[in-house]
Amino acid sequence: MVALLSRRLLQLIPTVFFVSVIIFLLQQLLPGDPALVMAGEDRDPEVIAQIRRMYRLDQPLPIQYLYWIKGVIVGDLGESMRLKVPVSDLVLEKLPVTLQLATMAIIVALAIGVTAGVLSAVKRDSWIDYVVNVLSLCGISTPNFWLGIMLILLFSVQLGWLPASGYVSPFENLGQSLLTTIMPAFVLGNALAGVLMRHTRAAMLQAMDSDYVRTAKAKGLSNTAIIVKHALRNALTPIITLGALEFGTLLSGAVLTEQIFTIPGFGKLIVDAVFNRDYAVVQGVVLVTATTYILLNLLADIGYILADPRLRK
Repeated sequence: MVALLSRRLLQLIPTVFFVSVIIFLLQQLLPGDPALVMAGEDRDPEVIAQIRRMYRLDQPLPIQYLYWIKGVIVGDLGESMRLKVPVSDLVLEKLPVTLQLATMAIIVALAIGVTAGVLSAVKRDSWIDYVVNVLSLCGISTPNFWLGIMLILLFSVQLGWLPASGYVSPFENLGQSLLTTIMPAFVLGNALAGVLMRHTRAAMLQAMDSDYVRTAKAKGLSNTAIIVKHALRNALTPIITLGALEFGTLLSGAVLTEQIFTIPGFGKLIVDAVFNRDYAVVQGVVLVTATTYILLNLLADIGYILADPRLRK
């Protein structure tokens, strides 16, 4: 276990380095000139030249990268050209919002998807199996923006149970925070639940046909013990993989959902930064997101070992 973690942590260093290079180079492909955007309508040549010197846009790309990565190493992601605030402050401001939304969405997805997948596998070829498969297909096929609008019309406009938009921090009012995020969390978790259900059903069907399950049945174990302790535990590997990757996707920001429900998360931050040619914000947010993906893959590897003792060797 320790040796595995040590190897994976050492692999993180070159991986993050190459990711940072790719992020920096792709950023240069964005159309437009940030200096012209910041200079305003007058676009005085002296002002443009000063902006280029201030943000080192007049330097060669390797020099710009070295200055940027040097700051990243010490925790300085640069300064927003438009907002004139450190990018790290923006990340720390938006990350808790997206983290709360992503956590609630993954809980909804796991609760619905894993439960439905196990039920579908146990009741294979029954009417329950067919109904669950149809609902899973509906969840995968339903566009997030349409579902979000329908939920707003039903629960906010018609019933008046939930606020239509906005966000309240859980540190200010936990109850109101849950009310403002439950609909966007369900919208994000709905599609993921359908995918999780399919993977859980396939893994459970394979596990239920295994020799150790037949042995457990021959020993007279209860169906609940066989399903939970033997079949489900051995079927967790694809669920852990998908859950970790999708959680990373949710942390990167659900742009449409955040726009519909006016959630000030990573999605809105990155979209505004791209439109305003705010290079530092784009690079910082994408680097944080990519690093999160890498760390989640490491956590998934740990989850495999905890779920399946055979992998500990």
